[in-house]
Amino acid sequence: MDKVFNKLRNLDAYPKVNEDFYNRTLAGGVVTVVSAAVMLFLFFSELSLYLYTVTESKLLVDTSRGDTLHINFDVTFPAVRCSILSLDAMDISGEQHLDIRHNIVKKRIDANGNVIEERKDGIGAPKIERPLQKHGGRLGHDEKYCGSCFGAEESDEHCCNSCEEVREAYRKKGWAMTNMDLIDQCQREGYVQRVKDEEGEGCNLQGSLEVNKVAGNFHFATGKSFLQSAIFLADVLALQDNHYNISHRINKLSFGHHFPGLVNPLDGVRWVQGPTHGMYQYFIKVVPTIYTDIRGRVIHSNQYSVTEHFKSSELGVAVPGVFFFYDISPIKVNFKEEHTPFLHFLTNICAIIGGVFTVAGIIDSSIYYGQRTIKRKMELGKFT
Repeated sequence: MDKVFNKLRNLDAYPKVNEDFYNRTLAGGVVTVVSAAVMLFLFFSELSLYLYTVTESKLLVDTSRGDTLHINFDVTFPAVRCSILSLDAMDISGEQHLDIRHNIVKKRIDANGNVIEERKDGIGAPKIERPLQKHGGRLGHDEKYCGSCFGAEESDEHCCNSCEEVREAYRKKGWAMTNMDLIDQCQREGYVQRVKDEEGEGCNLQGSLEVNKVAGNFHFATGKSFLQSAIFLADVLALQDNHYNISHRINKLSFGHHFPGLVNPLDGVRWVQGPTHGMYQYFIKVVPTIYTDIRGRVIHSNQYSVTEHFKSSELGVAVPGVFFFYDISPIKVNFKEEHTPFLHFLTNICAIIGGVFTVAGIIDSSIYYGQRTIKRKMELGKFT
């Protein structure tokens, strides 16, 4: 065993020097303090980098199928009243959602932006229990009421017992209601008067949509939309003209959940209409995104880019409104938060300690031997 220990002793790369041969100097003490301070500074710098999360990004082909797209919005129209503002959506698969009211909050606002009224189910007239009878007769004890649809009945048994049902029947026929004063249900419910009472008001719409993950559009249009020859049109109330001021402010527009670093380019965008009337269009390219944080929590969301265009009514059919046309990118972005590997951190710490120690030794040796050389020359009288 003694032979083995002697062989190991001969392999010692750090031979020990007897303390009697040490010569401590003032310059060496200064170099030691400075080098220790440098080591500490570099150590804490490396530690902060190790604790800081780095986000790695990858581009992949989006192979997901059958997913849905969640759209969050908050849009304000300072010059369009809530009673004539509707939200519609459709996509290239042919699915249509007209005059959407679920998950939507409409707020009537005055000229100063103050909220007058807020309703979750949209602004509209309430249904009257006993409106006028279809042919003007009186209801008997055993007679069932059936309101007229004014030519838009789908069958002899089709009834429209409220102004809203008449408008819906007209929409299904592809007809525009040009004079609502002639509709008995609308007169009884005071619909026209409600619209007149909102003169000079604006509207704020907040809510969300759940749509198919295919190309499509959603839009805020004036009047109740109907589809005619694959073109969205809107009915027009006789007490108004078709020249609406669609100036708007997009407080929020996002596709999916928020994640750190997400930037929605349309948040806070404001557009003021000039003398020309028409529709304002946003063409959006949606990029599917997956974000994985340092704890492994996965967030499925989307980023998007956008271009804008105004279509004047002077150039053809242009329903007053704001249209958002979106398309889905086939490329998916994958963000993942990661720490610097611990072994990499440990390697850098060793490099810092070893490097500073070596450089400090070189500086100390240079100072020490330089002083000795100068002192020897001065003793010999050769230093001038």
